[in-house]
Amino acid sequence: MIGSWLLLAVLLTGCASNRPHAPIREAGKATSTKSNREVAKAPAGFYRIQPGDTLYKIAFQHHLDISELVDSNHLADPAHIRAGELLRITPNQNAALAVRPGPGDSAAVRAMPAEPTLPPAAGDSGPDAWSWPCRGELLAHYGDGSKGLDIGGVIHQPIFSAATGTVVYAGSGLRGYGKLIIIRHGKILLTAYAHNARILVSEGQAVRRGQQVGEMGDTDAERVKLHFEIREHGKPVDPLNYLPKTS
Repeated sequence: MIGSWLLLAVLLTGCASNRPHAPIREAGKATSTKSNREVAKAPAGFYRIQPGDTLYKIAFQHHLDISELVDSNHLADPAHIRAGELLRITPNQNAALAVRPGPGDSAAVRAMPAEPTLPPAAGDSGPDAWSWPCRGELLAHYGDGSKGLDIGGVIHQPIFSAATGTVVYAGSGLRGYGKLIIIRHGKILLTAYAHNARILVSEGQAVRRGQQVGEMGDTDAERVKLHFEIREHGKPVDPLNYLPKTS
């Protein structure tokens, strides 16, 4: 009888060992993974640099002149910024050092691409000749919620540089602008060309007035159009103050 019970116990033990075990979760594993993926929020008045950012992109996004970012953050080498660092985007004359890494960012920080080397600016006033970036129906004027002009057209219609300058941004990293081109003209002025279907220039490239830089599209837009801006010291202004009068 005892032998039978022992045999039964051995058989039950063998069956139990063949059953698949439920996975054992390591203590703190899920919390650790989640915390590693979380992006620390920037405090008020600061912006946390993201992979792929450039100073021109950040300045455009926050309506700042790039020189303001350089001065406010005491950047010794503005050609290099690092993901995870904080940039001050509001004036702070008392700050001894405004660029600083966030907690735990040191292992994930990587060098950003260098800003393009720009040719010497012809003057503070920028170019002395302008032309329209495309032909089409004027859908929206500057003001009334618009930072520039909206010009309607057809898909893949050519988009031209409105003035001679240098491309300082070409990409799709700014929400609401789709595929965007930003061109620098002198020391003060920038032009922006948004919602492109295709970008035909690259950062650092010198362009002439009237040179094709993109193709009209509807990226991040409700219809095919060009959204065109001119900015002085980072602030949007009415492009009609610069563009030639149309009949």
